Amino acid sequence: MSKSRVFLTLTGYQLTWLACIYGDNNLNNPFLGVYVGTTFLIFYLYFNKNILNFLKISILISVPGYLFDTLMVSLSIYKFNSSLILGAIPPWMIVLWISFSTLFDEILVFFKKYKFFGIALSAILGPSTYFLGQPIGLISIKNIYLFFTIHILFWALLMIYYLEIILKKKSNSQ
Repeated sequence: MSKSRVFLTLTGYQLTWLACIYGDNNLNNPFLGVYVGTTFLIFYLYFNKNILNFLKISILISVPGYLFDTLMVSLSIYKFNSSLILGAIPPWMIVLWISFSTLFDEILVFFKKYKFFGIALSAILGPSTYFLGQPIGLISIKNIYLFFTIHILFWALLMIYYLEIILKKKSNSQ
């Protein structure tokens, strides 16, 4: 993957993240992130050399993420302070998970050689990102200890799942 493609993918994901978070929280527009994320995903798919492979990875990452957030909200571990909730989560969260899966398509592949580092980073950065939503009013965490325990476990398992299952499927299909 070229450096410019890595830069554009990371930039697209970050712009989507910012539009999702600040669109709903600061601009009172829960669809801003949906619009920006959808635009990013259209461009990502247009320039993707293996759309079918990306769609598989996207489903295998986004669905567990969506189900995890839904479960956490259902168990009252945290709740999203959004002006629009579809089911249990804001609509932009679905787009954010799909946008996040672009990182797993080609960028995070390098963790294949550094599995422990990838799992540790995932276990630290995943929960931290959610936790940082609390000071800006995006989420309300009910039980901080349970929140971190479950999130650390989920994010570590998500990276293990990616490294051990998804990457093997990806290399078998090429």
